[in-house]
Amino acid sequence: MASDRPSLATIAVQWGRIGLTGFGGPPTHIALLRSLVVDRNHWIEPREFEDAVGACNLLPGPASTQLCIFCARRLAGSLGAVVGGLCFIVPAVVLMLALSALFLAQSPPTWVRGAGAGAGSAVAAVAVQAASLLMVPSWERAGRRAARRARWAVYLGLGIAAGALVGPYVVLVLLGCGVVELAIASGLGGRSAASVALPAVPLAAAAVGGIPALVWVAFKVGALSYGGGFVIVPLMQNDAVHTYHWMTSGQFLNAVALGQVTPGPVVATVAAVGYAAHGVAGGALAAAVAFAPSFAFVLAGGRHFERVRTDVRAQRFLDGAGPAAIGAILGSAIPLTRALQEWWQLALLAAAAVALLVARRGIVPTLVLAGVIGAVAALAGAPVPG
Repeated sequence: MASDRPSLATIAVQWGRIGLTGFGGPPTHIALLRSLVVDRNHWIEPREFEDAVGACNLLPGPASTQLCIFCARRLAGSLGAVVGGLCFIVPAVVLMLALSALFLAQSPPTWVRGAGAGAGSAVAAVAVQAASLLMVPSWERAGRRAARRARWAVYLGLGIAAGALVGPYVVLVLLGCGVVELAIASGLGGRSAASVALPAVPLAAAAVGGIPALVWVAFKVGALSYGGGFVIVPLMQNDAVHTYHWMTSGQFLNAVALGQVTPGPVVATVAAVGYAAHGVAGGALAAAVAFAPSFAFVLAGGRHFERVRTDVRAQRFLDGAGPAAIGAILGSAIPLTRALQEWWQLALLAAAAVALLVARRGIVPTLVLAGVIGAVAALAGAPVPG
């Protein structure tokens, strides 16, 4: 280990650089952070970094964001955690709010509408790819016992149904599957599992509209999402489009596409939903609520991360919630596809599916190309969703 520690100014600059250049989601963020703190500067031992990655993956919420906060805390204490976390998050939120003002405006230019419709066309394919990448390690995690694999399949199926059909209650399905698996592994009865899950029901029903509704949606995204960044889509979609009517289906697709092509944490997409609900203030509030649990988890329990990584109960809960979250991502592809209104959008979706699932192209270039094609099509006179 190097004897020197980075200053707060260094943390601000380096963590901000990762937030500005981290295209491609959590894998890119983790790789950039490891290169910085382990390989180049030797601030953190490789084993400790890998343990932190494992612990963050067991926590709900954005794992790469929590890892950035943890590493900054490890190097400069609680103040360093706040500085590093904010410098990683804020650039993405500011960029998302600026793009929301352009793409979610009342009368955006024709090319902007076309670009949004084009990029949004590919979002369902991105959902399927995200789920497929998570599915193999999750299946392997289930082990070889037939009973556990059967339960894994049930949890996956419940997640698919939830993502496609039940909208705002997706979070209850994720929690329920996690609690059931924990109860089975602990030898508890179904009654005990239900008693743990039922207190979550009032939370889902608490928000009836306005600011409380936005706070609840953002809280779900930040504190109750399992299975990777894309699980935020089924957690937000029904509330944003159908329950509270903050945005149209097309605008939601635009927001998801923007969250994928911009650098920094994907959870910053919630700022676009907040902007649609209550303007810039709503976007800032939604982002603050969504990211607050990550700071709380790390600041309160960062020194116990090794214990979290090896905690059997946390692992068993994730054995249930994880497959359900993957299923919810897959299920969300159905309403995302149904939201497409024009024939050329369906053609773009098919092309994006081939590019992502067969040719293994990257998400960012695929979405950008789809956006360019949509802009050209709109300027050429193709019908654009309203």
